[in-house]
Amino acid sequence: MGCVDNPVTGEREIGFVSVERQIAIGEQQYLPAQQSQGGRYRVDPALTEYVQSVGARMATASGVNLPYEFVVLNNDVPNAWALPGGKIAVNRGLLTELRNEAELAAVLGHEVVHAAGRHGAQAMERGVLTQVAVLGAAIGGARSEYGQLVVGAAATAAGLVNQRYGRDAEREADLYGTRYLARAGYDPEAAVTLQETFVRLSEGRKSSWLEGLFASHPPSAERVVNNRAIVASLRAEGFDGGELNAEAYARALAPLREDADAYAAAADARKAIADDRLEDAEALARKALSLQDGEAAFHGLLGDVHRLGRRWRASTDAYEEAIAIEPEYFAFYLGRGVSRTRLGERAEARRDFEQSLKLLPTAVAYHELGQIAERDGDLDRAFQYYQAAAESNSSVGRAASAGAVRLDLPRNPSRYLQARVERDGRGRLLLGVRNLTSVAVADVAVRVQVQDTAGRVSEGSRRLNGIAPGSEEWILLAADGSGVQDARAAVVAARVLETTDGARRF
Repeated sequence: MGCVDNPVTGEREIGFVSVERQIAIGEQQYLPAQQSQGGRYRVDPALTEYVQSVGARMATASGVNLPYEFVVLNNDVPNAWALPGGKIAVNRGLLTELRNEAELAAVLGHEVVHAAGRHGAQAMERGVLTQVAVLGAAIGGARSEYGQLVVGAAATAAGLVNQRYGRDAEREADLYGTRYLARAGYDPEAAVTLQETFVRLSEGRKSSWLEGLFASHPPSAERVVNNRAIVASLRAEGFDGGELNAEAYARALAPLREDADAYAAAADARKAIADDRLEDAEALARKALSLQDGEAAFHGLLGDVHRLGRRWRASTDAYEEAIAIEPEYFAFYLGRGVSRTRLGERAEARRDFEQSLKLLPTAVAYHELGQIAERDGDLDRAFQYYQAAAESNSSVGRAASAGAVRLDLPRNPSRYLQARVERDGRGRLLLGVRNLTSVAVADVAVRVQVQDTAGRVSEGSRRLNGIAPGSEEWILLAADGSGVQDARAAVVAARVLETTDGARRF
């Protein structure tokens, strides 16, 4: 640990995450963060180029030299976020809520400060990131069904994206973001109108906003007042006027706004899926496609409906349409892999799951690969896949954990079943076996070694019919244990009772 200069404030502060490390973290986590948030918006590449141009203008105004990148994500939720090292994203759902280019610049400038001002690094230094990742902060918006399914290093990306900055960090981002806004030639008043909009929407408690910017960047009347004071100070310094570029923003957003009904239908389809109204969901997905068949997410949505309806071939076909348009999104390969597995096309399914893992590691893909490997007789590999999936705190993770135990417990029963011998208050010798797993076990064989007071050693075995998950069972070894000097026990055999597979629906 040492002292570093904050590139934004110029102040000395304690820190141990170097700029090089921040850049490396951002580069490592940028792709999984995008994937877990819906993937990139591809329908209108010109919109992304426009956002990138505004972002580059704000990055230049910051004066902080980082390898900045800006992307638009295909997510309904109004949100924006920054990773350490200058990797920044803004959701499609936020762009449609803004009124002009200056407000977009205010959003991006705010995120530039979070990245340049070491706010993510400070969170890591406080240990907040680890806590957030462990808690499995929900992934908001259109892809929320994958929130608890992300495993491995990609879970760090979820923590980085969903972390909530402290008041000091938000105040700093407001102050310097607004100054960058004016320095870039925009009207700094946009920082005020932006916060006013956020406050108004928060008072209305619009759920999508609560899942997005309101969760990670809570608005308040205090922030509006503070921003007004910042703007007044800038006016006094000579930053009078500035660009709003409302017409340019309207032109850039026109194609996306034209697709508003299509995205609304898709959002309604996802709600119908959540309510198990698959017939309604299919009709809404087809409506979205009729309005914009160039959106891969709509084809993937139809694939989801068919998959949940167990129409495996139709599902596969829909996912193939999605992949043809957008070959860089994990969920399409994941869904197609599930459908191909149910069709008995294991080799093709394996390739799909492996491709999905390259884009975003999920418990579903690992669990499915484990099942394929188990059917193929490759039990060691199946065990490894199940262990990877078991990191997820979800029904899929629990099913994978049971699968791993089922494979390994017969080979290493003492790893999962703890046996001990004790003498009770009545002098009896008892054998206890604790089941450390989350699955029920049966036919538990225990080897018992007893040494009497004369030093003679004898061995025997005992059997327990079954032990429930996380519980302990006791049986009587001897009614009189007074002649026993030492006794030891070890489980030598057991089997897992078959459990219901909880990973069929995701």
